[in-house]
Amino acid sequence: MKAIRYHVPGGVEVFRYEDRPDLVPGAGEAVVRIGATGVNFIEVYQRKGQYAEPLPAVPGSEAAGVVMAVGAGVSTVRVGDRVASESFHGSYAECAIAPAERLVRFGPDVSMETAAAVMLQGLTAHYLLYSTYPIRAGDWCVVHAAAGGVGLLLCQLARNLGAHVIATASSDAKRSLALGAGAEHAVDYAGLVAAVQEYTAGRGVDVVYDSVGQATFTDSLRCIRRRGTLALFGQSSGPVPPVDPQVLNRHGSLFLTRPTLAHHVATTTELAERSSALFTWIRDKTLTVHVDRRYRLANAAEAHVALESRSTTGKLLLIP
Repeated sequence: MKAIRYHVPGGVEVFRYEDRPDLVPGAGEAVVRIGATGVNFIEVYQRKGQYAEPLPAVPGSEAAGVVMAVGAGVSTVRVGDRVASESFHGSYAECAIAPAERLVRFGPDVSMETAAAVMLQGLTAHYLLYSTYPIRAGDWCVVHAAAGGVGLLLCQLARNLGAHVIATASSDAKRSLALGAGAEHAVDYAGLVAAVQEYTAGRGVDVVYDSVGQATFTDSLRCIRRRGTLALFGQSSGPVPPVDPQVLNRHGSLFLTRPTLAHHVATTTELAERSSALFTWIRDKTLTVHVDRRYRLANAAEAHVALESRSTTGKLLLIP
């Protein structure tokens, strides 16, 4: 079985396309033959050693495929089921293992690529809009990095819920993509604060969904209405420095939260509820998942180069 592995942290040159032994599921686990794997920025951090992983490591946690074998005690999935998950152990591979209870079944009316592309980012968009700050019709929100995978989903879902979406993106092409996904306005980062003041008649937005972090944090605070919310769920530009809580007071008694997906799909019930909603929206065309680029598994290094270049939109996939 082929897999991408790295034996030391570093640049993309550390990736090796190698054989590894066939996988045997333990109790409560399933082995899945991978049809498509989602590429996510956390794997860049892991490859570089910023997030330490036991070595040698096979990157990847998000994928879709077909169950090939199940371990003792597994009753939730069967051999032959089409499944997706954000909890695989090493999905940059032809086959990978996941806890069976973390596998979500889906039918032939959803493609492998779509299922692989929507799990991590779709679940993130769901918890942000339905739990972190439950968006309501008439609310105003800012979606940073709106042409990215989570950003495009947030634009669609927030607009479907009746919210006014102000999107940020770094180029005309990306802003056009965000507008096509449902954003009411799309601006560059430098013009955000003035645009928010204009579009909201000086009130400010109810919530900012910020995956960028360091580069956008200060302007995000300046955009929010009194007692509004900043949901900081990523740091693609780098981590935000330590914050004096008084800054939240000065900007209007704001709420600042740093959520993460794991805490919003911690139970199988919550995972099932969120994923069921996503697949329902995909089937009824309420939600479109934008796949930007596909790479052969052996070319995973090229996917990482593209991701780090900030030139991508939507989702990148690896195809074994």
